[in-house]
Amino acid sequence: MNFECLLEELLIARGPGGQEDEVRTVCLRELGRWGDTVETDRAGNVLGVVRAPGNVEPQSAIRVMAHLDEIAMIVKRVRADGHLEVVALGGAQPVSFGVCPVDILGDQEVLPGVLSYGSMHNSGSTPSGRDVLSGDVQWKDVYVVTRKSKQELERVGVRPGSRVVLSQHWRRPFRVQDCIAAHFLNDRAPLVAVIEAARLLQQNRERLKQDVWFVCTTLEEESNAGALYAASRLPGDTTIAVEVGPVLEEYDTSLSAHPIINTGDQKDYYSRSVVQALMAATIRAGYEPQSALLVDFASDASAVLSTGVDALAGCIAIPTENTHGFEMVLSEGISACAATLVEYLIHPSTDKVCTTDQEGKPRER
Repeated sequence: MNFECLLEELLIARGPGGQEDEVRTVCLRELGRWGDTVETDRAGNVLGVVRAPGNVEPQSAIRVMAHLDEIAMIVKRVRADGHLEVVALGGAQPVSFGVCPVDILGDQEVLPGVLSYGSMHNSGSTPSGRDVLSGDVQWKDVYVVTRKSKQELERVGVRPGSRVVLSQHWRRPFRVQDCIAAHFLNDRAPLVAVIEAARLLQQNRERLKQDVWFVCTTLEEESNAGALYAASRLPGDTTIAVEVGPVLEEYDTSLSAHPIINTGDQKDYYSRSVVQALMAATIRAGYEPQSALLVDFASDASAVLSTGVDALAGCIAIPTENTHGFEMVLSEGISACAATLVEYLIHPSTDKVCTTDQEGKPRER
């Protein structure tokens, strides 16, 4: 698979929570190539399944989830002068975007705009001016310049609730040595890894002992609603989230190809047996697992586990610099994640455990 062509297509596709249509279309096409069946459920999730040969217990199925949506903005108010007041959609902060071009997704038309904090040439005489000068910009200081009247905006369906996203003008990836840099690698890079895992699994399906559902979920950044809907209706009691993982000193994680195996986050601690199995799978795939307790983090899998929908859950993450900003991942990080997923899905049990050798490196026994 040409990772970079598919990744660029997904990065350019706009996918704010609740309006992920452009990303969904790409995932339907690609999962349709490798899944035995593919469909969209009533919540907007993309569901693809690779079935194990023979008669297997449906409840033994494993669900693998990566999300369609991105951090974005939503219109709170349309001012009389046509400026838009916006608030975060998902875990966005003004610093995530900076002053930049945006696309305003009206009901009838996509309009260009500019995200603005106001001029830096101000005396600090207003609260918003003081925030800008101090670098402490908050959503109350932010607005979108449209150069349209309120009436013109109403005619094309721009209103409170309309989504505002980073313009396609600024979405193309940027190569930095062995890394790809771009906005919205969260969660486009994991989507590529999931699609590649489906391809590899289809080639190795005779080794499968259970069905595998690949679920591209909606609304992860806001509420995990898509994951909760899918998990409550699909067979199986184990969910694996595929995510980006923060590269930070506090987590002892590095920007490398070696997958991060999340042991817990702000919503729940992941199932110990699944964590062990993912670490063993990482080693079988030829990589060293980076285990981390990601305190300021959450995933579809931890949401499903914490609400009691699932019995077991885990999370594998591609190491990522600048999460929820201009993110960076290694190309090999995507393929390493896919290879590890396949190893886990073929052998999800924990009869092979992770130990260390004399140099302190993990190994399997």
